Amino acid sequence: MTADSAPRSDLSGWRKAPFTGGGLTYDCYEKGSGPGVVLIPEIPGISPEVLGLADHLVAEGFTVVVPSPFGTPGREATVAYGVSVFARLCVSKEFRAFAVNAERPITRFLRAVAAELAARTPGRGVGVIGMCFTGGFALATAVDDAVRAPVMSQPATPFPLGRARRRDPGVSEQELETVVERSCTDGLCVLGLRFTKDRAVPDERFATLRERLGDAFEVFELDSGPGNVGGFSANAHQVLTAEVRETPGHPALAARTRTVEFLRKQLTPTD
Repeated sequence: MTADSAPRSDLSGWRKAPFTGGGLTYDCYEKGSGPGVVLIPEIPGISPEVLGLADHLVAEGFTVVVPSPFGTPGREATVAYGVSVFARLCVSKEFRAFAVNAERPITRFLRAVAAELAARTPGRGVGVIGMCFTGGFALATAVDDAVRAPVMSQPATPFPLGRARRRDPGVSEQELETVVERSCTDGLCVLGLRFTKDRAVPDERFATLRERLGDAFEVFELDSGPGNVGGFSANAHQVLTAEVRETPGHPALAARTRTVEFLRKQLTPTD
């Protein structure tokens, strides 16, 4: 890694084991100690950049579990590879990439992963980070009381084709109502991150979440407009992985730092 590249890592030290939940079975990779965090990879899968984030969370004192529901763990994220994974996910009934007001079968599996992790790690529950295609999956896991810190980074599902999909928060109305109720009665907070010009994550989607969750939805937006201080292109998308630079004051580094602070605050016991 150089100052001009994103943090990267590999599978060294990660323990792999299959996990079954919600009628689905996928391998999960685990490392670390402390409060639990489920890190759901972005397309095309558990890339070196995703592992860079995962290892950072481990170094910050978390037990991290990275499920592998698509892609080849450790493989470089090339364009051709990403397109092939994307094409499969578009037609998969487990992910329902275009559906609005939809519960997605994969989120039942992720809730089971989170609940199992919460049962054996310290803290008040677990955090769940979803990114890109899986951004909204983190919110869906928060219907389970075990999830105390959902993080939606650039949530791009459903793909924003048409007004209804642009406004859709990526979960069913029933799931959203449960999350809203938890925000009122259980103090649940949700963190959302995005680039301002990211067409995959439209303003309308975050507007819906602001309307429904109010102050329980914390938004961290990074300017990707012309002349922005971070030097981001208008196509900047991967807030916590590919766009991060280990340079003090870098906006994406600040987003990662805020994510760690959010997880620590929500998961650390107050007494």
